[in-house]
Amino acid sequence: MRSPVPEIRDAIDRAGHPALLLVDTISSLGSMEYRHDDWGVDVTVGCSQKGLMLPPGLGFNAVSEKALAHRGRLPRSYWDWEPVIAANRRGFFPYTPPTNLLYGLREALIMLEEEGLDAVFARHDRHAEATRRAVRGWGLEVLCADERAYSSSLTAVVLPAGHDADAVRELILDRYDMSLGTGLGRLAGRVFRIGHLGHFNDLMLAGTLSGVEMGLAAAGVPIKEGGARAALTYLEGMRGREGAEGSVGAEGREGAE
Repeated sequence: MRSPVPEIRDAIDRAGHPALLLVDTISSLGSMEYRHDDWGVDVTVGCSQKGLMLPPGLGFNAVSEKALAHRGRLPRSYWDWEPVIAANRRGFFPYTPPTNLLYGLREALIMLEEEGLDAVFARHDRHAEATRRAVRGWGLEVLCADERAYSSSLTAVVLPAGHDADAVRELILDRYDMSLGTGLGRLAGRVFRIGHLGHFNDLMLAGTLSGVEMGLAAAGVPIKEGGARAALTYLEGMRGREGAEGSVGAEGREGAE
């Protein structure tokens, strides 16, 4: 789900509470609209391996002046913001930089700029809605109960009682060489997660949903037929209204590769 960050900031302000507002954008940075300054966030945490389309290894913090002023008195070294900020002003890191990841980040930002952030966010919204239509078409439940909080990065699918989501994931990985996300904490074994973020297009989503549908059937999960078809019908209708997809379409970078 996506958190209502502006509403949370407004509630803190109306209450006159001094708390810092910290936001985890691990699954949303580069995939959904986010405004650190405009929404009054104090600390934003992001990473490289999801919407920014890179391997894991880079972490990002955006830090407000208020957060910098309330860093506390506990001694610290590697995780201290001040030396990082000071070195960044000169174009450097205070420690050994992840050079190859930084080159990759530069290319990822170019790709996002070429497509345009509005188009990037619209593409993620489209793929998320198509995935939810597939889940409903199978007769299964999307974990997020409030449609206002739907995530455009991933969709968690609840399996019926008596069916192990991790067993379904294992079957799909073994049979179709496709890895789905696991349920975490108290949702372990109850849900699996379909990711639809980053360098992703309609054809990739169609293959993903077809693999999920075949895997569910092979695992003996009682589903209705036509979930993947419902997603494709939606995508076809959206493409007819919006025209050709952006830079990740068949004519774009993927075709060049």
